[in-house]
Amino acid sequence: MRRTKTMLIGDVLEEFFSRPYVAAKVAEGKLPDTWREVVGERAAALTTELRLENHVLYAHISSAVIRSELFYRRDALAAEINRLSGVRLVNVVIIK
Repeated sequence: MRRTKTMLIGDVLEEFFSRPYVAAKVAEGKLPDTWREVVGERAAALTTELRLENHVLYAHISSAVIRSELFYRRDALAAEINRLSGVRLVNVVIIK
């Protein structure tokens, strides 16, 4: 099949990355940077593991004080991560 309409490469890439599945995978790849932006440098430095499975974000924090602070903010963390990533990436945040 031959296209008769030529398209700019930027338009083709924009169309490709705007597909929901691709946008979610790109946002998942940027999750460590998004996490650092949402929780701050100190909490991100104390995060030993960050894992996303079935829209559930598991975060292992080595500091008990920061862990308890983030535990109480977990709904706000999920909302902020979703807002920054532009897709519904996280439904639940579990802090361990």
